[in-house]
Amino acid sequence: MKAGFQRILYGGDYNPNQWPREVWEEDMRYFKNAHINSATVNVFSWAKIQPAEEIYDFSELDDIVEMLDRENYDIVMATSTAAVPAWMVKRYPEVMRTDFEGRQHRFGGRHNACPNSPVYQKYMARLAEKLAERYGSNPRVTCWHVNNEYGGECYCENCARAFRVWLRRKYRTVEAVNEAWNMEFWGHTIYDWDEIVPPNLLGDGRSGDQTSFAGLSIDYRRFMSDSLLENFKAEKEQIRKYAPDTPVTTNLMGTFKGLDYFKWGKEMDIVSWDNYPSYNTPWSRVAMCHDLMRGIKDAPFMLMEQTPSQQNWQAYNSLKRPGQLRAQSYQTIAHGGDTIQYFQLRRSKGACEKFHGAVIAHVGNDNTRVFREVARLGAELEALGTQTIGSRNETQVGIVFDWDNYWGLEYTSGPSMDLKYVEQIERYYRFFYEKNFGVSMIPADADFSKYKIVAAPVLYMVKEGMKEALEQYVSQGGVLVLTYMSGIVDSSDNAYLGGYPGPLRSLAGVWVEETDALAPEQSNEAVFADGTTVSCDFLCDLMHLEGAEALAGYGSDFYAGMPVVTKNAFGKGRVYYVGSRLEESGLAKVLSMAAGDAGAAPVIPEQTGLEVTVRRAKDCLLYFVINFRDGEQPLPESLDGLPDLLTGCSARAGEPMKKFEVKILRKEMLN
Repeated sequence: MKAGFQRILYGGDYNPNQWPREVWEEDMRYFKNAHINSATVNVFSWAKIQPAEEIYDFSELDDIVEMLDRENYDIVMATSTAAVPAWMVKRYPEVMRTDFEGRQHRFGGRHNACPNSPVYQKYMARLAEKLAERYGSNPRVTCWHVNNEYGGECYCENCARAFRVWLRRKYRTVEAVNEAWNMEFWGHTIYDWDEIVPPNLLGDGRSGDQTSFAGLSIDYRRFMSDSLLENFKAEKEQIRKYAPDTPVTTNLMGTFKGLDYFKWGKEMDIVSWDNYPSYNTPWSRVAMCHDLMRGIKDAPFMLMEQTPSQQNWQAYNSLKRPGQLRAQSYQTIAHGGDTIQYFQLRRSKGACEKFHGAVIAHVGNDNTRVFREVARLGAELEALGTQTIGSRNETQVGIVFDWDNYWGLEYTSGPSMDLKYVEQIERYYRFFYEKNFGVSMIPADADFSKYKIVAAPVLYMVKEGMKEALEQYVSQGGVLVLTYMSGIVDSSDNAYLGGYPGPLRSLAGVWVEETDALAPEQSNEAVFADGTTVSCDFLCDLMHLEGAEALAGYGSDFYAGMPVVTKNAFGKGRVYYVGSRLEESGLAKVLSMAAGDAGAAPVIPEQTGLEVTVRRAKDCLLYFVINFRDGEQPLPESLDGLPDLLTGCSARAGEPMKKFEVKILRKEMLN
């Protein structure tokens, strides 16, 4: 593989094929003024490149590549395989997906092909090969972008047959399938492989995230994620024939539920993702998604898409406020981004994304607020050069994010309809974010020893090997934080017998007998040993101590006095168990104690309303300081005197930072 990018890629999705040639040259002038140096091309051009089954026409793409080459662009070459051409559907209608309701789709949309269609697999791979043969040796092609925003499911006969093959490989016998899915329930015993059907609305699937057999539905999610991943791998294999050293990626989507991104990361050379927060998305949520994308490979990532102004597909598509684009882009870099790219460079004149923001708006010139902000940022990134590229984030905290748990927890029938995986994870992330701890989002099979403290909220599904790994981590001095809805089921969604939290019971030092689900208007109290009382709600574990000490007990209801927060000594380490959803001050109290036990510290010693993140380069630490709050925030004392890479001036302790103001402060490292 090539050793990283030679500059911060600054550009984005570019579709000159939608415009006459005179506009292309105009774009080149505008983009040069914006310091744009890269373009992602050919994302949705399959219909133009292959207008018929045996005809390929690369003439226009050749011209686009030649133009970008002439202008010294880095080219991110897409493979166009996210939307099939009309001729394919007309001749091979079976290529289209069948949806959850059992309806086979006709031509239209995108992500529209069945991933297990032999026809799609054939022409998808052939197109990738022809593109790689033509452009793989071009030094301007810096990265290959396979497909686009993989997602969606299919329930057709192709998928049914492929699912049975997938199950044979995993379980080997029908008897093992019956046991894994607990098919004795409702008399659903399977006698032969061809009796297994996908869990859509016509079978054991229900509307939304409901299912009659969670083990079946979870396996189908695993299977569909693997099926799409096989598509990616097939295209990558063709590219590798002609471009053995150029990184290959596809754009992910943060906490998108449909795909197991940690598994995908093993096949991607570099992670890229699309960042589209809404008008009211907390900045902590955006930071968490960046940290998750970085965590997939524990390496810097690409920001493949963001909008320079506004989205068009959300409920309320607010404009970015002055300075927001710049601050948001630097937040990306702060959390591990090595590129800043947009969708899109020129706004489309028609179809469903015609109001999606762009560097060049419908007015068609560079005399806009958005263009000026894009140009300012481009100039700054150009001046930064390679100072941030390849640097690594400093973290002491690991937060477990696991797609099997994501799927399993949200398939549960009870205890509360409001139980959502990402929301639970985010509550714990938010504490560390607001205190400016360095955080890594980590998989369930991570090397926990890298972190002083590991939080695993709602670890509902404890898979094979996790008990042993967590016990080893804590016994050697680590601090683990667990919560309600942990240790409930195995990897097939069958409940652990013998009391919750199942295999984690001795580790946590508690036995959970029951869990009370509170309606939104109901609440209880958690009373700490020092007299502090905080509200708690949502779920309340009724638990007994089995070696742990109670840090807080319930204040009311028939379980008043029973422990709600506990701490257990295990080997050299500690395990905290939080048995209810505590209000923020209560959660902060618990996590502060846990961090203190772990010896974990924020990246700066002061409390501040600023976001402060650190990346470590070869000879320095880079402190990214951003104000996302409405009022001015003073610069902390510990950062006094450090040079700002954006201004060339030294930072002064106490100087006010306005909303969306950014500093990148360099601290030399002693040898």
